[in-house]
Amino acid sequence: MLNKLFGFDSSKFSLRTEILAGITTFITMSYILAVNPSIFAMLEGMPTGAVFTATALAAIIGTLVMALLAKLPFGLAPGMGLNAFFVYTVCLGMGYSWQFALTAVLIEGILFIIITLTNIREAIVHAIPESLRYAISGGIGLFIAFIGLQNANIIVANPSTIVALGEITSAGALLTIGGLILTACLVVKRVPGALLLGMIITAVAGIPLGITNFNGIIDLPHSVAPIFCKFDWSGIFSIDMVIVIFTMLFIDMFDTIGTLVGVCTKAKMLTPEGKIPKAKQAFMADAIATTAGACLGTNTTTTYVESAAGVAQGGKTGLTAFVIACCFILSLFFSPFFLAIPAAATAPVLIFVGLFMFESVKNIKMEDYTESLPAFLCVIFMPLAYSISEGIMMGMISYVVINLLTGNHKRLSVMMYILAVMFLMKYIFL
Repeated sequence: MLNKLFGFDSSKFSLRTEILAGITTFITMSYILAVNPSIFAMLEGMPTGAVFTATALAAIIGTLVMALLAKLPFGLAPGMGLNAFFVYTVCLGMGYSWQFALTAVLIEGILFIIITLTNIREAIVHAIPESLRYAISGGIGLFIAFIGLQNANIIVANPSTIVALGEITSAGALLTIGGLILTACLVVKRVPGALLLGMIITAVAGIPLGITNFNGIIDLPHSVAPIFCKFDWSGIFSIDMVIVIFTMLFIDMFDTIGTLVGVCTKAKMLTPEGKIPKAKQAFMADAIATTAGACLGTNTTTTYVESAAGVAQGGKTGLTAFVIACCFILSLFFSPFFLAIPAAATAPVLIFVGLFMFESVKNIKMEDYTESLPAFLCVIFMPLAYSISEGIMMGMISYVVINLLTGNHKRLSVMMYILAVMFLMKYIFL
């Protein structure tokens, strides 16, 4: 039965190993249960309890589909970076409602399902320059770290210099700095669940400082009714909607591709041809989870790179993913614990996730300025313009213009031309 459901062959794999691997992956990625509600708390009308439940349910659905359909040991949950794009770019930056953003997530999920069922996905993947893929990940990393520093009041607004160093001797800032040092030590020592463990210890340390206020640990799951299927269809034909959908689709697609390739390579799970096993089914799990997550009231759901932790423990089959999903089911009853964790305790996690994502820039060919300059603009515009989409647009436009003017037109695909023109029109007419 386990073989049929999850691809678990008892003659090749260990039941104990698969279970431990699933628990390990859950521990490493469960920080999203505290971070996601804290980010969405910036938006009026999205209760943290409802967002917590939606986050857990989206993770459960996506990971179960991964376990049963793709039979791979990967966990899914609403994505870091994508939640920042939802809140800080679409809602706070562009001024749209969270209902508008949820509609974009739903459409993106449906498009992802369609793309997965066809060969369009491969065409899009090959059309985007490799340097920009690395740059987007790195830029999002800087953006997330910047948000973490802001949440901790380590970086604050300044009318003269735009941003400045905050009062780092305040209790909240010191708690974040201490948590960052602690988390760094745990990560360096390769402690399983280092991010979650560091966040919990930091939150506990905040109790005597009056920063953390625990009001219980166990409770019944919160209702998602306030955010369930709250869509806004009034702006679906706008250029901004197209840009938002494409950005979400683009980030989700390449985030998932990078995670699957990286983790499968590390686990030596690639086929002899170097391809991801059951890649189509893995992408379908991602697409279904995103669509379901939009209905529940949360951002794009994606495959987590933290799955590498479980794979490193020996997880190789869908049984590992099933255990991850079961852990998320149990977490539904511990919302008071996760929701009590303050911004000062989640900030170190945001900074570390930013570091992990920024690592990708080392793959950019810095000596080739036709590649590195567009990539640099993509990276730097995300935190400075406080917008992931602005970074992507600047990167794509500059890549097309520079390579076209320097005679490297063979590097440019038809889709790159289309995107560059569309983004230019956005700046000209909007």
